[in-house]
Amino acid sequence: MTIEDELFRKTKIDFNKISEYGFKKDKSLYRYSRNIMNDTFRVDIEINDNGVVKGRIYDLAFGDEYTNFRIEDSIGSFVGQVREEFKNLLKDIRSNCFNREDFIYDQSNRITKAIKEKYGDEPEFEWEKFPGYATFRNRDSKKWYGIIMNIDKSKLVESSAGEIEIIDIKLEPNEIEYLLKQDGFYPAYHMNKKSWITIMLNNTISDEKIMSLIEKSYSYTVENKNSAKNEWIVPANPKYFDIEKALKENNTLMWKQNTDIKINDIVYIYVGSPYSSIMYKFKVIEVNIPYEYKDKNIKMKKVMKIDLITRYEKGKLSFSKLKDFGVNAIRSQRYMPLALSEYINKIEK
Repeated sequence: MTIEDELFRKTKIDFNKISEYGFKKDKSLYRYSRNIMNDTFRVDIEINDNGVVKGRIYDLAFGDEYTNFRIEDSIGSFVGQVREEFKNLLKDIRSNCFNREDFIYDQSNRITKAIKEKYGDEPEFEWEKFPGYATFRNRDSKKWYGIIMNIDKSKLVESSAGEIEIIDIKLEPNEIEYLLKQDGFYPAYHMNKKSWITIMLNNTISDEKIMSLIEKSYSYTVENKNSAKNEWIVPANPKYFDIEKALKENNTLMWKQNTDIKINDIVYIYVGSPYSSIMYKFKVIEVNIPYEYKDKNIKMKKVMKIDLITRYEKGKLSFSKLKDFGVNAIRSQRYMPLALSEYINKIEK
């Protein structure tokens, strides 16, 4: 990495400021010169339209370009002084003509800006050993919903090289499986691959698409004050599974699990047509049991074991009644509204 690349990492040029500083436009380049070390050397700086900075040093006595200061093994007070003078000029240009950015690449900074505007969350640079890594966390729950990292591309794509920036976000396993078939998405780097996914921030995926996925990741961190903690409504389709028949053999069932349900949580089973009612109340006694099952209607990678507590009469907790408590759809496992939980507790007494 050159001296210029190192000093101008995580910066963005302000073209109005470079004109004020003294740069002159020459076709597609902005040029600036200054003598250093008592007019012994002249430094020529050029910046292109992309904000890339390049500098050269010329020995004014001989008119030749002086390059020894770029040789890492070159030591000595004279070479060191030239190198330091060159760096000081670049730092002054950086201070006066460039704005600091959180990350190296444009899309990373655009996504960061969008997150700040939408959620008010700043990136948190938590690791001294990895200064380019930053987490985004919900200010209320303190949970992560994203992490941007700078890594070598070979970590994701074999036989590739070069520094890239990525973001890891949390999604449903089924959606991760679907997205991994598309360009720009990779198995999660440095995170749990079952529940996190990596997106390369090189404009392969649009900002709008990334932000829509970040919104889903953020939803995992939200503590819903209107939901009953540790209580869930889980849909069941009687066409595929006869719960009553299964319960005649045993009061415990193995059930599909695709959320962060925990032991001792309460699960209310909503049975679809022709019942369209919550019919059962179970207690979770075991979770995250590996289970591979797949057909055109059902996919399962893990299940939970649930133990029957209560049966309800058909219609007592009908879908129309659930609507009174804000439950307008039950397409997947979801939190139980607090008001509905309190209502059920009253009718059970």
